[in-house]
Amino acid sequence: MEKITGGEALLLSLIEENVDTIFGYPGGTIMPVYDEMYHYTHRIRHILARHEQGAVHAAQGYARVSGKTGVVIATSGPGATNITTGLADAMIDSTPLVCIVGQVGAPFLGTDAFQETDFIGISMPITKWSYQVTDAAEVSQAIAKAFYIAGSGRPGPVVIDFTKNAQVGRCDFRYQKCSFIRSYVPVPRVKEEEVAAAASAINEAKKPFALVGHGVELAGAEKELVALLEKADIPFGWTLLGKSVVAANHPLNMGMVGMHGSYAPNKKTNECDVLIAVGMRFDDRITSNLNAYARQAKVVHLEIDKAEISKNVKADFPVLASLKESLPLLTQAVAKAEHASWISSFKPYAEHELTKVVTPQLHPSSGDITMGEAVSLISKKADGKAILVTDVGQQQMVAARYFDVNLPRSVVTSGGLGTMGFGLPAAIGAKVAAPDREVALFVGDGGIQMTIQELGTIMQDDVGVKIVLLNNSFLGMVRQWQELFFGKRYVATPMVNPDFVKLAEAYGIRGRRVSERAELEAAADEMFAHKGAYLLEVAVQPEGNVFPMVPAGASLEEIRFE
Repeated sequence: MEKITGGEALLLSLIEENVDTIFGYPGGTIMPVYDEMYHYTHRIRHILARHEQGAVHAAQGYARVSGKTGVVIATSGPGATNITTGLADAMIDSTPLVCIVGQVGAPFLGTDAFQETDFIGISMPITKWSYQVTDAAEVSQAIAKAFYIAGSGRPGPVVIDFTKNAQVGRCDFRYQKCSFIRSYVPVPRVKEEEVAAAASAINEAKKPFALVGHGVELAGAEKELVALLEKADIPFGWTLLGKSVVAANHPLNMGMVGMHGSYAPNKKTNECDVLIAVGMRFDDRITSNLNAYARQAKVVHLEIDKAEISKNVKADFPVLASLKESLPLLTQAVAKAEHASWISSFKPYAEHELTKVVTPQLHPSSGDITMGEAVSLISKKADGKAILVTDVGQQQMVAARYFDVNLPRSVVTSGGLGTMGFGLPAAIGAKVAAPDREVALFVGDGGIQMTIQELGTIMQDDVGVKIVLLNNSFLGMVRQWQELFFGKRYVATPMVNPDFVKLAEAYGIRGRRVSERAELEAAADEMFAHKGAYLLEVAVQPEGNVFPMVPAGASLEEIRFE
């Protein structure tokens, strides 16, 4: 068999892993790989981002929607360091990525050569695994191992640091997928006694409440979860990343929990007698003050990552296993139940929120357009079938509250890291992963300008993303905190913005700005009727706030409505 270069071995390895799309940006030390790519464009699509951060966020969006591992290629030095934000984001949100970065030749390592950085040292704390390939013969084995680690157990990002000499060196190519690594146990074996104890606690519960997290989606266990909830008649709330696990219109769905979550599920967290956490990690944005969080409840925690068990909230009944395995066993073990009176007790809190927050936000009698009414109207046009992508900030929280999704893998947002600039490139990746579905991006005037150059990627690759820019001429979430907690001292939050519609048009993207309520519906219809990418800029309340809100460090009982 004729020997091939390490660069070609990389591409053949990716093909063996069924990779169909790469997001990347070329440069000097990765040039041999791109040269080999010339011969494989018919087998792998390359999306040229306008910045490496855009490439990694696009790969995240692709991975989150497709369920596959996203692939990124970048050059060394600044090319590699530009993906670090995406790596950190993917690590905390458990998104599977394989990121291949160029590196100077092995003889030059440690010499401060041009565009050399110790990217293994930089990336190690924010990846599941980082490995440097210095010989072409290592390539196929390293890639196989990378895909196994990135996609197995609790997923996450992996970095392969690829020296230039290994890219041009020659090797025999034989590929064998990896399915075992000694000392790495990605999926713990379920223990029947843990399932039995959890089932007993749920059977004894008079007021059970479930918290649904991103882990359910990662395990592909949406149907298994619904079977448990329906059999035991358990109302549930969801974390931001758990939004699309169960359809918005499910009768047991009580809404989002946490800092900007709904009143009823937040209140009932501190009233339930058994709290069932499913694939979530009790982030501080969910719990706020731990000393006042669900102290009355016995806690059942179904989780794949041992590090999350009792990390923040003590689990009385942990079930450490894949949700795909543990949920059916738990459903089999629990008794069929009925909790009608408990479920009906959520209603007064929901009605209070409807009066105090939802109605004024969705049906204002006068004044500027609110974020809520814009999101709600576009949600109705999408009819629960679109993929929701958001940036980070007020629009993120409003979209989470008022945009309905009824299909799995339909929410892409930056949860744990809260990365402004995430939205636009992530929407590109989401649309590439699901070209036949509408992708609705909600982004603010601050966040869009962090990665606005990715409009060029949309133009070049004809990516039909619907961009809804909610423009309040502020860094809105920071301004809200300045208003509520810093005496309205608006320092460094007012924004002087460009003409976004003209910018979009410069990239060949159709756009329209709306500032009058009467124009909003027609503009939304025009956006969805247009076949390609579209930017709808909506001028919204400059000083609108997102409520309810649990102030940082407060208890869930201290929720604010104004």
